[in-house]
Amino acid sequence: MSRSLVVVDKRLVAYDFGPQHPLAPIRLLRTYDQIEAHGLTHTAGVEQSLATADVSEADLLRVHTPEFVEAVKKASVETDYFNVSMGIGTTDVPRFDGMHDATMAVCSATLTAAQAVASGDFEHAVNLAGGLHHGMADRASGFCVYNDIAVSIMWLLDHGFERIAYLDVDAHHGDGVESVFWNDPRVLTISIHESGKTLFPGTGHSTDIGGPDALGFAVNIPLPSHVRDAEWLRAFDAVVPELLAEFKPQIIVSQHGCDSHRDDPLTNMGLSIDGQRTSYEMIHQYAHDYADGKWIAVGGGGYALESVVPRIWTHLVAIATHQSERVKFTDGGETNYKNLSRGWDPNNEVDRAVMSTRKGIFPLHGLPADPISGF
Repeated sequence: MSRSLVVVDKRLVAYDFGPQHPLAPIRLLRTYDQIEAHGLTHTAGVEQSLATADVSEADLLRVHTPEFVEAVKKASVETDYFNVSMGIGTTDVPRFDGMHDATMAVCSATLTAAQAVASGDFEHAVNLAGGLHHGMADRASGFCVYNDIAVSIMWLLDHGFERIAYLDVDAHHGDGVESVFWNDPRVLTISIHESGKTLFPGTGHSTDIGGPDALGFAVNIPLPSHVRDAEWLRAFDAVVPELLAEFKPQIIVSQHGCDSHRDDPLTNMGLSIDGQRTSYEMIHQYAHDYADGKWIAVGGGGYALESVVPRIWTHLVAIATHQSERVKFTDGGETNYKNLSRGWDPNNEVDRAVMSTRKGIFPLHGLPADPISGF
């Protein structure tokens, strides 16, 4: 029987920018409540854990510069400290007491999940408090200080993994993770997001394809605003599985920011709970199809704090613990979509975005860009 680990640790709400900040810890507590109410961690084959992994400063420095780490430490104890060049003390990332320790704890939680899967003791592991995908090597950005995802992926690389696929379904481009592994062909980063033309961080264009030693290993699917479930799922399906089949990842790491929901106050996408759930089910299946079941899932954005985040992340935990039937949240989304292999429309904005990505990426992996002609 497959086993799954769920990191549930209320201490992680210490990552808190204050009562006026959109990234409110209450969303995590509400999700933990839903997980408990549905009994998802009280069943055979599922284990619940605190954040127990020992993240050393050496682990942190595999991703972040010493100068940035020192700045975060300083901001943690000096109430009047700010360093705008490193993104600390801004509206997005205000300093708070204990910032260093709080962010290290998030890194510990994600590394706990990564080590559980890497050990072979668990197939799937989830840390909903993780997903700080905007954290850059030398600066904080977009509500993110240290990049817990990159820290864990780097740990996996340092401990024998050679092919890691990173899938990012947050409405915002996963720029921090992409940046860290921009020139590393051991990590295939795929981000599907609202176009940078209309949303922070303004990056993630289809022409952004990786560094000179890793061309085609940074994959971006920028979509127009207000995309609905069927269009989003069609785009995801048109790019991801073929690349995974060719790349043959040993493990999949996925970021599940749920701010692509139509009710999210900070984005312009049009997904429903149903569409988001379907994307999680697809990623789960990809893990089994292409990565021998090895899957690490983290949270991310999501600012409809009561109506969306707890419901869809409870679905994520249910999927990762093979208990989908126990969670029934819906808001009536239409998730049926036409596979791109049945034809694409050059006058359709989503199809044009998908084909731009395929044409820039697929030939670099020896794959046909056009699913119809085979060229």
